[in-house]
Amino acid sequence: MLVDSHCHLDRLDLASHGGSLEAALDAARARGVGHFLCIGVSADNAAAVKALADTHADVHCSVGVHPLDLEPGHDLALDWLLNELDHPRVVAIGETGLDYHYEPDAAVRQQEAFRLHLQAARVTGKPVIVHTREARADTLALLREADLPQAGVLHCFTEDWEMAKAALDLGFYISLSGIVTFRNADALREVARQVPADRLLVETDSPYLAPVPHRGKPNLPQYVREVAEFLAAQRGVSYEELAATTTANFYRLFPLAQG
Repeated sequence: MLVDSHCHLDRLDLASHGGSLEAALDAARARGVGHFLCIGVSADNAAAVKALADTHADVHCSVGVHPLDLEPGHDLALDWLLNELDHPRVVAIGETGLDYHYEPDAAVRQQEAFRLHLQAARVTGKPVIVHTREARADTLALLREADLPQAGVLHCFTEDWEMAKAALDLGFYISLSGIVTFRNADALREVARQVPADRLLVETDSPYLAPVPHRGKPNLPQYVREVAEFLAAQRGVSYEELAATTTANFYRLFPLAQG
């Protein structure tokens, strides 16, 4: 079995499946994908991801506010976040983090929201899903400051080995998406070969970042198979071994997803 550890099921482009989410999920299931983690990115989609998880036995979800979805002038409230996290199908917090690529001027607001998510992680014991882009030093500094007792994950990892090693030293997992298959991703492939087997996850981040040979098309959960097959070849192991390992890692990191 394979797990898509990070997908946005409420945002999928379903044109290739007749507009049916069920058809898209069935296509993934037919390729061996047995579990999906549907990611929250805003206050607006918290209800949607929980509804998807409530109605599909093989879907769990997270709740959080993406750094690019923070609304200027509207402070994120810890009470709201804790209330949204108090749901049996919500197994993680996020995605949260820092993105200075698109909004460098919002660094302070992003840091405040990230700290709040990390505080919620300490209160609830749920793992945090971290988005980071062009914010290596601040991301690591805030994770060290939080000093969480439980692990989390740097999702859709695109940074260098130095950052990966620092995150691994903090107990975090590294999740790789279709970006690792891109022609210009040699440095990322080098990281992918070095991540310890027991800290590796695979994801689609669908509907974004479709892997080769689907690059340029809307991404779908079924394409996590391409990511896993590519990584297996890079690491010199069988697809079956990589699938089993990353699935075991998923349930270790997100133990509430076993229920």
